[in-house]
Amino acid sequence: MEVHLKIIGYLLMLLALMHVVFPKYFNWKDELKDLSLMNKQMMMVHTFFIALTVFLMGSILVLESKELIETNLGRKIILGFAVFWSIRLFIQLFVYSPKLWRGKKLETAIHVFFTCFWVYISAVTWNIWFN
Repeated sequence: MEVHLKIIGYLLMLLALMHVVFPKYFNWKDELKDLSLMNKQMMMVHTFFIALTVFLMGSILVLESKELIETNLGRKIILGFAVFWSIRLFIQLFVYSPKLWRGKKLETAIHVFFTCFWVYISAVTWNIWFN
């Protein structure tokens, strides 16, 4: 399981770094222009803190994978990760509209990839918690 935590950790750090391109990729300059200054800045600040949180989650998985599996505190952290990523999977499947990806090759591939990734993270963390 330790190797799976490290794989997940590196992938989460990569995902966090990918947040840097979100404003340009999602055309936030035009898409957010009608929002109030507060809402625009909230989008930017929340995106930064989501990326930071995901990066730090990845870091702890890479640097402390053995301790997460073998210690009481580590297992409680793993339980938190299991709950967090299971909720993220639920949102991927039941909150995001299929209109965002259905019939679009790239968006469908991204949807499938992240659905599989959230399943993988959830399965690994729940497996550690229950074993």
